Amino acid sequence: MTTGATGEQDRPVRRHDPDRRQRIVEATVEVIAEHGVAGTTHRLIAAAADVPLGSLTYHFTGLEDLRAQAFALHAERMAVRYEAHFAEVGSTEDVVEAVTELVHADADADDRDWTVAYELYTAALRDPALRTVTESWMRRSRGVLERFVDPTTSRGLDALIEGLVMHKVLSTRPVPRAETREIIARAVRPTNSQEDPR
Repeated sequence: MTTGATGEQDRPVRRHDPDRRQRIVEATVEVIAEHGVAGTTHRLIAAAADVPLGSLTYHFTGLEDLRAQAFALHAERMAVRYEAHFAEVGSTEDVVEAVTELVHADADADDRDWTVAYELYTAALRDPALRTVTESWMRRSRGVLERFVDPTTSRGLDALIEGLVMHKVLSTRPVPRAETREIIARAVRPTNSQEDPR
C-alpha cells in the first residue's frame, strides 16, 4: 500500500461506521476542552475522532456547525446531570441542601466540563447563534427549580448557582460550605408571611 503525504492511507478503513457523526461531535467537545475554541481545527477534530478529514465536511457544513453541535451536546449532558441532582428534592429545606451540595460538587462537573462551558459562554458573546444553546440550557435549569420556587426566584437562584460555582471553581482558597448554604437559604426563603420563615 502506498502511503500518502498525510499518512491517511495507513488508517484502517471503516466500511461500516454508523456512529461516525456522533463520534466527531464528541471529539469536538474534547478538542475544545483541550485547545479552546480558538485552537480548534478540522485536523485536530479528525485526529481525535480517528476519521479522515473529509468526513467532517461530509457530515457538517463547517467548523461553526461542528462547534454548535458540540456545545449543544455538552449542554445536554450538563442539563441531564442537573435534573438528576434534584430528583429526590421535596421541601424548601431540601432545595437549600441540594443547591449547596450542587455548588460544592461544582455542579457535578469536572474541570474539563467547566472549561467547555466557559468556552461556550465566551463564544456565545461573539456568536449570537450560540445563544440558542445557552438559552435552552438556562431554560431547562430554571424549569427544574420552578418545581420548588416561583419563576422569579428560579431565575435569580439559577444565576446565583452559576455565579457561586464559578467563584468556587476559580477560587484559590476553599469556599466555606456554611457560607454557601446561608447565601442559598436567603435566596429561597419564603416571602409569604403565612409560611414558616425558617
